[in-house]
Order: sequence, then structure tokens, then C-alpha cells
Amino acid sequence: MKKFILLLKNWTLPISMLSGILAYLVYSQLNLPVAVHVFTVKTVAVIQPLLIFTMLFLSFCKVDPGDLRLCPWHGWLVLIQVGIFLILGGLLMLFPDMQGRVVVEGAMICMICPTATAAVVVTDKLGGNISSLTTYTIICNLVTALMVPLMLPVVHPVEGMSFLSSFWIILKKVFPLLILPFFTAWFVRIRFPKVHKRLIALKDLAFYLWAVALTVAIAMTVRELMHSRVAFIYEAGIGAVTLLSCLLQFWLGWKVGIRYGEKTTAGQALGQKNTVFAIWMGYTFLTPVTALAGGFYSIWHNSVNSYQLYKIRKSREK
Repeated sequence: MKKFILLLKNWTLPISMLSGILAYLVYSQLNLPVAVHVFTVKTVAVIQPLLIFTMLFLSFCKVDPGDLRLCPWHGWLVLIQVGIFLILGGLLMLFPDMQGRVVVEGAMICMICPTATAAVVVTDKLGGNISSLTTYTIICNLVTALMVPLMLPVVHPVEGMSFLSSFWIILKKVFPLLILPFFTAWFVRIRFPKVHKRLIALKDLAFYLWAVALTVAIAMTVRELMHSRVAFIYEAGIGAVTLLSCLLQFWLGWKVGIRYGEKTTAGQALGQKNTVFAIWMGYTFLTPVTALAGGFYSIWHNSVNSYQLYKIRKSREK
């Protein structure tokens, strides 16, 4: 049984993605009434953010607020993420009718997307600083919760809706999703220590929830892809720009981290993303096909992580 569980953990990414693809393909072939399809979409719209919230909550339950420390490189990484996000948004504002804007939107998602909660596990295995990474994860969530509602209504306006209306709608969906898990975990730690202790004991629950959330996210991505009228060249462009974005962010994170003696930690903080959130953000607030950006990025950053872990194992064998 232990070997089977280990196998699932090692291959969670491809298993979850394949499950999501197959789940939608099977579902799409069922001759179900329109009402069922409508109900399914509405249900997923509720389940997906709930899963993201729960994953973040369980991860933050393991964080001791007293261990959080601000580092100089936190500010530099925030500037990189926000700076490139604003530049790409400005490009779309200057050229609103540009061809292939979905590619730029995909790049925007990859840049502003917060650090993955699983980055703590990988960083620990790579010998990084968990405390400073966790601090940046919280900072990044806060920055994302503010920047997304401010920028998306401008670069992707909804017809008949004002900026303030769009801002408020997005803020109501994003802010609680990214910020409340931390404060809820903190509240439970202080007010309900016994409950907090039991939650910490559930070591693998967040991991399994992530697998389920990824499966649902990939199923929704495939749904949008199957119904999309976007040319294949733009879909391929999203794949290419997410690869570039992934490599760029890891590289910039390493470069900044070297200056402060935390190359590994800063690299993971900037390069490893909460791709389930990216997928949700894509099909919820932007052109639905941009949800592909999160799916592609998930493949790229996990490939980088796998290579890094491989190098660590090889170095220890010597």
C-alpha cells in the first residue's frame, strides 16, 4: 500500500491531468439534459474556489506567525511580478484589438499568479529556507488579491459594466480566496488549539485536495478548449509563452536570491506557481482559453522541479 501511495504522489501531476481530460471527454459524450450541464457548471464554479481556499487554509495552519520574517529579496520579487504584469497589461491597453491577445493574457496570469503552497515541500527538499518562502507566499497572495481586481477590468472590460463594478466583483471573488485562509488559520490556532492540532495531523489532506482541484481545473480547461474558436496557433503560443515565463521567473528568482544567499528559496518563490488558481482565474475573468496558461505552466514548473530534485539526489549519491 505504501508503494502504491508513493507511486501516486510521484505521478500526481500526470494522473490528475489525465483524469481531468478523460472525465470531461466521458461527460461530454453522455446524452444529458441541458439543465444538468448548467447545474454542473454552476457546481464547479462553487467547488473550485472552495478547494483552493481549503488547500491554502490547511497549508497556513502549519505556519507559525512568529516564524515569519521579511527579507530584502521579497520586495524585489514583488517588483518583478507586478512590474511585468503591469507592462503586459499596458500593452493590451495600448493595442486593445491586437491579434493574439490571449497569448499576452496567458503571460499576465503566469506573472501575477501567487506562489504554490506545495513550494514549501520542494524548497525543503532542495535545502531552502521554508520560513522566508512562507512569508513571501503570504505577501504574494496579498499582492495578487489587490492587483488582479485593479488591472483585469481595464485590460479585459465587460460590456455594459463600469470599472468599479468589475473591480468589486473580482475583488469579492479573489480577496477572500487568497487572504482569508491565512487569517482563518491564525484564528483557529489561537482560539481552537485542539482543532488546530488535529488539522496539522492531517498531513496529506492538502495534497489530495490539490490533486482533486487540479483534475477539476483540467476538465474545465479541456471544456473551454473544445468549445473555443481560437486558432491553434494562439493556443500553441500560450504554451510557448508560459514556458518562457516559467524559465524567466525561475532565472530571475535565482539571480535575486544569490545576492541574499537564498538562491533556491527565491527561485521557488517566483517560479513555482499556484496553477490551480491560475486556471480558475483564466476561465473566470479572462478569455476562457487563457485557462490553458495554468495547465501548461503546471507542466513546465514541475519539470524544472523534477530536474532540480534529480540533481540533488545525484549529488547525495556521490
